[in-house]
Amino acid sequence: MRLIELYVDEESNERLDYYISSELDEISRTYVQKLIKDKRVNVNGLYKKASYIVKEGDYIYIDLPEPKTLELAPENIPLDIVYDDSDVVVINKPQDMVVHPAPGNYSGTLVNALLYHVDSLSTINGIIRPGIVHRLDKDTSGLLVVAKNDNAHRELSNQLKDRKVYREYIALVHGVINNDSGEINKPIGRDPKDRKKMTVIYTNSKEAITNYWVIKRYSKYTLVRVRLQTGRTHQIRVHFSDMRHPVVGDPIYSNGKNEFNLNKQLLHARKIGFIHPSTKERMEFECDIPNTFKEVLEKLDKRG
Repeated sequence: MRLIELYVDEESNERLDYYISSELDEISRTYVQKLIKDKRVNVNGLYKKASYIVKEGDYIYIDLPEPKTLELAPENIPLDIVYDDSDVVVINKPQDMVVHPAPGNYSGTLVNALLYHVDSLSTINGIIRPGIVHRLDKDTSGLLVVAKNDNAHRELSNQLKDRKVYREYIALVHGVINNDSGEINKPIGRDPKDRKKMTVIYTNSKEAITNYWVIKRYSKYTLVRVRLQTGRTHQIRVHFSDMRHPVVGDPIYSNGKNEFNLNKQLLHARKIGFIHPSTKERMEFECDIPNTFKEVLEKLDKRG
């Protein structure tokens, strides 16, 4: 078994089973309900029902049985390592790479590659997510920071919680955005009609804030720079889709619009900045957009 601890650091108003399944996306809500029924979940030392409403300041402890056959193998998958020291490693993740294993998908992930290329990883997130402090969607490319020890993991997690990690993206979205900049402040939660999707919703949701600046307008598209203040699942994709400007190539939130026949979305984590866990120095890294993204922009530039 492995013991997972979740701390509710902001007002949630979510059911216990919803909250856990949204925080631990590797397990389903149905499985969470089974864990609660089997008394493998407690809140502040007390067993609660699945319908318990989570409150700010709650400590949730989950006794999660390890899959008996689970063995994560190091795999010699090429990695673009931007920075590496004894505490952190910064990776430029390619599109099509899943960050961490999940049931039915235990190979070919960033974690498998990290186990091969990196000498040590933090253990706080357990066997499935060693070193993983934050994530990028499978089809989102760009920078993420990985913790190589538990102290670095705690420091980076606190910075994320306190919104001290700078995360900047570049995205191509459908339609022409008229405002030169803006802030999207709408809560995000699981779509009650499709649990695999997220949506803007005002019940069982969390605060989500996205800032954007227009880089360039095309006849039917807009290139934007995006900064996250919060880090909800699919946040950029959901917020721009809610504005009726979905990310180009998004297979879930763009309503099938795909003029360029892309099999991946044009969303790239271009910059990341954080305070180094040991030296306390401010560090910032930047990487270029992938070739697929460049090729689409070149096509749009030729149109004038």
